[in-house]
Amino acid sequence: MTTKAPAELTQNKNILDLFIEGARRGFTIGTTSLLPNVVMAFVIIRVLEVTGLLKLIGIVCAPIMALWGLPGEAATVIVTSIMSMGGGIGVAVGLYTNANLDAAQVTMLVPAIYLMGNPVQNVGRCLGISGANTKHYIAIISICVINALLSIWAMRFILIFF
Repeated sequence: MTTKAPAELTQNKNILDLFIEGARRGFTIGTTSLLPNVVMAFVIIRVLEVTGLLKLIGIVCAPIMALWGLPGEAATVIVTSIMSMGGGIGVAVGLYTNANLDAAQVTMLVPAIYLMGNPVQNVGRCLGISGANTKHYIAIISICVINALLSIWAMRFILIFF
């Protein structure tokens, strides 16, 4: 016995229509989710630089970040990545353009930014909706941070040999 699917399910779309639809969705996501975070990150770095707080953060965090072969200012990338991956990338690029980070240091930080996976946003979006026990949130965020810091060491090791 065969059943006929509704006309709307069997309608074949042209490859060009599918491409345009995907491009529209991608553009919407980029302009509503990614772009504001990156722009805000550039603004934050500029404000920190103008007020002298970036230099102070660099001095305070220098001993800790030196464990990963990074300047103290790189701590702002890690902290921002906890909030937003796009913001973390924006901060890293802002520090690079201001010569606070070099290309190798940015390369070391990029996997950490993505492994961090903006856990603060995910806690609200995923864990809050799923009903996960809130006492596990700290552990979940901590695992993201630990993975990110381990990836910096891994990238440093890779960059030494390649």
